[in-house]
Amino acid sequence: MLYLIAKAAISGVIIAVVSETAKRWPGAGALIASLPLISILGMIWLWRDTRDPVRMEAHVGATFWYVLPSLPMFLLIPALMKRGVPFWAALGAGSVLTMGLYLGMTAVGPRFGLKL
Repeated sequence: MLYLIAKAAISGVIIAVVSETAKRWPGAGALIASLPLISILGMIWLWRDTRDPVRMEAHVGATFWYVLPSLPMFLLIPALMKRGVPFWAALGAGSVLTMGLYLGMTAVGPRFGLKL
């Protein structure tokens, strides 16, 4: 139980650091947010729990392929906001785009030998 609390606390601290840093220095907050800290923590927790190199390889490989469809969201949201679209609408559009691209990756990826 303590392990689960520690996992949640560490993840929460990272989110708090990103949001507080971004309030003062948006570029620094973006840099911290762009670091794959959650991915690294996920790998650490998975390795600690399983010690399974095959599962780790599958997890890391799938993470790479799922990062790609999330990237256009980071272009769409600021582009929409520059055109006057309110934040929540831009975020919603970016989220819908990302979900669609995830579905596309899940449908198309295995046809190209990707194990997602």
